[in-house]
Amino acid sequence: MTIKVGDKLPSVTITLATAEGPKPVSTDEFFAGKKVALFALPGAFTPTCSAKHLPGFKQLASDIKAKGVDVIACLSVNDAFVMRAWAEDQAVGDDIVMIADGGSAFTDAVGLEFDASKFGMGKRSQRYSMIVDDGVVKELNVEAAGEFKVSAADYLLAQL
Repeated sequence: MTIKVGDKLPSVTITLATAEGPKPVSTDEFFAGKKVALFALPGAFTPTCSAKHLPGFKQLASDIKAKGVDVIACLSVNDAFVMRAWAEDQAVGDDIVMIADGGSAFTDAVGLEFDASKFGMGKRSQRYSMIVDDGVVKELNVEAAGEFKVSAADYLLAQL
């Protein structure tokens, strides 16, 4: 079952890809008391993700935060080391928290997984964005397969 607006995020462990190394944290802790702009994508270093999705949030980070967002977070079904390397490659700095969902626990729990085996990638996250306020989904923008519109940074910014 796919998560929807008004739902509380499930309680699972995610891993933050930090400069000090992987940092496991519960979603309860990560989202508590914060307004978070979360965007998820099929994979680090993949074409649309690297050329448009992550760069769009980096470019609009100050505008998004000016609208009351405490944290901008990028999630992918990749390990923390890949997410950290991608953050460095994309020069995200402190603007975006990189979340590794290596075992797909979060992606499965919110019902937004898809099988990318035909692309040689295995289980991955669908492309989406959401606004989460204190653990509750306020906006959810899930892309149709192969699309990149409603999960983009400018689309989410307009919702704030």
